[in-house]
Amino acid sequence: MEAHYKKLAQMYLKANIQAKLFPSTTIKIEEKTATVTINIKQNYHHALNAVHGSVYFKLLDDACYFAVQSIVMDVFLLTTSFNLNLVRPVQNGLLKAVGKVRFTSKNIFTAEGVLYNEQGKEIAFGTGNLAKSKVALNEEIGYV
Repeated sequence: MEAHYKKLAQMYLKANIQAKLFPSTTIKIEEKTATVTINIKQNYHHALNAVHGSVYFKLLDDACYFAVQSIVMDVFLLTTSFNLNLVRPVQNGLLKAVGKVRFTSKNIFTAEGVLYNEQGKEIAFGTGNLAKSKVALNEEIGYV
């Protein structure tokens, strides 16, 4: 399983959006859980000088996605829906999203995630549904 987790992490970190927009992101993948961390930069802020909600969404979606992908070893998953709840704003520091698998079936999965600020306070939470795609996990999509 460790080789699978390592390949998933490399696929994630080498994706264009990660490399270009979120280069300080780290990820740790274990069975049915994933932790994504990022150091906040001002270019993630909206007009009120706090982190834009799209960053909250991305971190939680990524953590939930890789929590489920940790147990799906044959095909790429797709997020089909995600419900995001914003609890408090954050301006700087380290953010940590922790995703965990909540439900599994043959083709549909549900994961829940919590986003924490540097002080360990919950700043957002969400639940996502994911489905198997028809795209195999392979070198063409960065699974190496």
